[in-house]
Amino acid sequence: MLPEDLMLLFIDEEDGRVLMDSTSIHNALAGAVLLELVNAGRVDFEPDGKRLAVVDPTPLPNEFLQESLTRLDKPMKPQRAVERLRTHVRDNVMAQLEGRGVLSVEKTRMLGIFPTTSYVIQDRKAISDIRDAVGNVALGHRAPDERTGALISLLYAVKALHKVFDGDRREMNARAEEIAAGNWAGAAVKKSMEAVQGAIIAMMVASTVAATSVSSS
Repeated sequence: MLPEDLMLLFIDEEDGRVLMDSTSIHNALAGAVLLELVNAGRVDFEPDGKRLAVVDPTPLPNEFLQESLTRLDKPMKPQRAVERLRTHVRDNVMAQLEGRGVLSVEKTRMLGIFPTTSYVIQDRKAISDIRDAVGNVALGHRAPDERTGALISLLYAVKALHKVFDGDRREMNARAEEIAAGNWAGAAVKKSMEAVQGAIIAMMVASTVAATSVSSS
């Protein structure tokens, strides 16, 4: 699923380190979950094009996605939907990856005191495959498809491309901006992607302003 692929891009394939801050990861993963629900035909825009709503309540076979769908219990704007889907999203996605045998999650204590989580890669090919697919598009070696286009757009929304891929930051961001505005997806998916990207960017700005206010007070 899209959230799993995205989380794999946030993990260093050599040592299992997480390459981005928690706020960025949670925002991006929540956006990916929302897109997954749209792609599954469960969520869509209302006729006015302003709010997202559940259009098919049929239970999903994936427990994580089904639980996520229940959080969208009324029509809401994209930013509110992403906020609703943020809670425990990283832990839930990691549980999906652990269940697939891609990695294992280890709880330890730094210096014997501070709790910390580390990820042990079990299936390096799963990570290298998605990194190769998305990296080739991010670096301009091939055109995006619906999957890689969505992943790059989500990474771009949280300013993560240069942190998860080696390359010239300016060139990659310019390429990502073109991809985000491109025609790699159908009209419905593209509209949802634009809404999700806008919601994530707004949330990132809000969190930065809040952090700045706290540090200056």
